[in-house]
Amino acid sequence: MFIAHAPSGYLLAQAIIKKCPNIGVSTKAILWVGIIGAIFPDIDMLYFYLIDHRQHHHHTYLTHWPISWLVLLVLALLLSRWAASKNLAKLLGIFAVAGFLHLMLDTLVGDVWWFAPWVDQSYRLFTVEALYKPWWLSFFLHWSFGVELLICLAAAYVYLQNRMRDFDLEQGGGR
Repeated sequence: MFIAHAPSGYLLAQAIIKKCPNIGVSTKAILWVGIIGAIFPDIDMLYFYLIDHRQHHHHTYLTHWPISWLVLLVLALLLSRWAASKNLAKLLGIFAVAGFLHLMLDTLVGDVWWFAPWVDQSYRLFTVEALYKPWWLSFFLHWSFGVELLICLAAAYVYLQNRMRDFDLEQGGGR
């Protein structure tokens, strides 16, 4: 995935807001945590370019290990059970689910090491053949990029629907 991680996090956050209207956390916080969580696994790109000098596939780093996101989700569940304030636990849970969503989307055509660190084997659903130069052009001309565009369009649609609803409410149309 190249462009759909942030929009997918937005859609996830909006789904949470819709399904759990009385969650007790601000809508803005849920949106930001969902979006940041959905792009956060790619923070490893900083290490990939600045320190590792592209020696290893960035999906082999800790931020792209599903176990990392599962541990965060378990931590959120434990916090929700024993912490005095449940809001941090809720936001950590949303962050973890969004990070996991990132990995699921990457698995469409990108390598994800689903059983790391125990098994050094990547998995993906489909392969993008390296037909064009530069390499990224092969991804942009592959059918899977259409999936990314659909995710982006869906996020734009939901955003615009929410803006129109909010505008209607501001104008007194929602009485």
